[in-house]
Amino acid sequence: MPVAKRFSFSLRAVLVALTALAAFSSPVYADSGSISFRVIKAGFVVGGSGGDGTLSFQGKRYSLGIGGISYGFTFGVSETRFRGTVTNIRRASDVAGVYAAGNAGAALGRGAQAIVLTTPKGAILTLSGSSVGAIVSADLNGLAISVR
Repeated sequence: MPVAKRFSFSLRAVLVALTALAAFSSPVYADSGSISFRVIKAGFVVGGSGGDGTLSFQGKRYSLGIGGISYGFTFGVSETRFRGTVTNIRRASDVAGVYAAGNAGAALGRGAQAIVLTTPKGAILTLSGSSVGAIVSADLNGLAISVR
């Protein structure tokens, strides 16, 4: 078989394989949803937090569990209610994970907060919230979110 015919045959085989692969593969798109949760934080040097919330994603609602720990200067108690969006997820379980953030602030009575958090999976939470309580903090936080 001449070289030109072998090349033509090989090229056709590769094109057929690529066409078949394209026909059977579907693109995977990341999606977004809305999220709301409350976190109660208390501490004296080492702090703990816990709460619950809801994820609305692709027309369904998912219950969330919130837990966390902080280390640094923390003194007091506060409750914060966050609302926002979660982007870059393909399924509800992509929200689950550990989110890390640094924090410095003080609240006596009511206050406002805004934060953006990410996970190694790529989920991005863009949140704003209001807090109530009496707390002073300059610490590192780890916030764990689980989908129930």
